[in-house]
Amino acid sequence: MKEFNAMALFRLSVLGPLVSRDDLQHGELQKIIRELAQKEYAIPNSNRRFLGEKTIEAWYYAWRRHGIEGLVPQRRTDRGVSKLSVAVQEALLAAKRDNPRRSIRQLKALLESSGIAPRGTISRSAIHRLLQQHGLSRPTGAASVPEEHRRFVAEWANAIWYGDVMHGPTLTLKTGRCKVYLVSLMDDASRLIAHSAFCTGETALDIEGVLKQAVLKRGLPRKLVVDNGPAYRAATLQGICTRLDIRLIYCRPYAPEGKGKLERWHRTFRDQFLSELDVSRITDLQDLNARLWAWIEQVYHRTPHGGLAEQTPLARYQQDLPKIRQLGQKAAQLDALFYHRVQRKARKDGTVSYLGVDFEVPYELSGKTLHLVVDPHAERVVGVEDAEGHSLGAATPLDAKANGHRRRRKPADSHASSTVTTATATQGANLVELAFEQHYAGTTHPAPAKDDQETT
Repeated sequence: MKEFNAMALFRLSVLGPLVSRDDLQHGELQKIIRELAQKEYAIPNSNRRFLGEKTIEAWYYAWRRHGIEGLVPQRRTDRGVSKLSVAVQEALLAAKRDNPRRSIRQLKALLESSGIAPRGTISRSAIHRLLQQHGLSRPTGAASVPEEHRRFVAEWANAIWYGDVMHGPTLTLKTGRCKVYLVSLMDDASRLIAHSAFCTGETALDIEGVLKQAVLKRGLPRKLVVDNGPAYRAATLQGICTRLDIRLIYCRPYAPEGKGKLERWHRTFRDQFLSELDVSRITDLQDLNARLWAWIEQVYHRTPHGGLAEQTPLARYQQDLPKIRQLGQKAAQLDALFYHRVQRKARKDGTVSYLGVDFEVPYELSGKTLHLVVDPHAERVVGVEDAEGHSLGAATPLDAKANGHRRRRKPADSHASSTVTTATATQGANLVELAFEQHYAGTTHPAPAKDDQETT
């Protein structure tokens, strides 16, 4: 299964509010792009934190035409090289440093008005690249109009899910003192908990495990709204959502109102579950999760909810069962959709390592770069793929003792290669004859005497 380009996944995450819309009203595209350009991003392999409107717009249309493949970056041949003259570059940098609030439009007008650059000879993109190269690029100022927040609810169940992690208590388990974290996925329309589980961490792997159980039980959501944290930004989670056709949307940092319903559930959970939990009965994580799932199914899902006109979350969810997107044919390959791809270079003896364990791969892959397909939850290696996602064979744990008795595969012409190669007649020109003709050009070719041949 093909691994998605990390930058393409990042660009898709930026476009979340656009690609998550089934249709856009007149003027909405530019409005949303303008809002996206004012946000701060953790751009991979870059110190920048902001994106330009033209850049976001270009990504959007590339996604419309080619899907996620259209978001894979194409390397510029002129990257890092400014085509502006030295005099124009110096004038631009000096003008920007003199007044950092000057926009690209103002800088362009200033140079043209002062006669440093003839009108129409410098482009906005050239100025932008120069400023960016020298760390002088800055976003436009934030709008003075306060941001508008309105209460809303999804029309159908599974239209929107929210994901979040709540810090839980520190418990004494068989393995010792351990802090636990509650990873949850909630449906917007019904307030139903698609799945929730206590984990010993809040990593991408923990979130992926909860997501896998959620889609098995409740089908596929159209959109998944999550935090902007590193765990949710993991390429593995983004790749899984892309394969399942789930639009992953990130909340703006420090804006919890984006997931207000889930935040409210966390408060209910603390008041009704954690306050009633008898920790003396909890010996391991399995005990804790068994009580969590029982409480969700028997209490929370069956309690009338004020936000649902006193309807229970379960009843509201079941109301939309005919409209819920099921896994369908993806159910049979669900495990494979959640596998991770780990890049490795096979050693000369045809082995690679994963989590400190050596595995043998097909010997013809020795010295080549490949992708190990691993089940991260079971910590096992499933197989080997190339960069395009095509299977290259199996990966088996190394058994060095068994290899001592295994018959080695040898090249078919190994016997011939160990003997002196005999001369053969060739058709057409060859290097020996060409050298012979050039060396003796214009002279009589020496020929061995018959007597010499007879006496040897």
